[in-house]
Amino acid sequence: MAEESAFTSACQQTALRLIARAEQCSAGLRRKLEKRGFEPECINTVIEHLCTLNLIDDNRFAQLWLESKMRLARSPRRLLIALNSRGIDRDDAETAIKNVLDEETEYALLLRFVKKQTRKKNTSEDAKRSLKYLLKNEGFSHSVTQRYFD
Repeated sequence: MAEESAFTSACQQTALRLIARAEQCSAGLRRKLEKRGFEPECINTVIEHLCTLNLIDDNRFAQLWLESKMRLARSPRRLLIALNSRGIDRDDAETAIKNVLDEETEYALLLRFVKKQTRKKNTSEDAKRSLKYLLKNEGFSHSVTQRYFD
């Protein structure tokens, strides 16, 4: 029992050091602790405890991560995929994206995206339709897409 408690304490100390360096999400912290050889039961206990103390919050992580990546972002869809790959579930990722992407930020993102996509100016109706379809698939809102074409 004392050995188990010491192991949990070591796991928690490692987790706290990781959190002190940078914001962590539960899935990312879990992977890092597993890589360091801690047992899944111990990791679950530590992560649950740290979540209760609000030291780990996947929503906060997602929002901070998004804010740090906005300059490099390609589209809302790519942001969603990136958050999912970091272990943030789809609902939390979509909520974070909605919180970070106000209309002006999304419009600036759309302008950067379109600039990268359309090297040559093509104003034909087919090109416009194709671009609208692409923007929809990349997760841009209807209102921001419409604003671009108006």
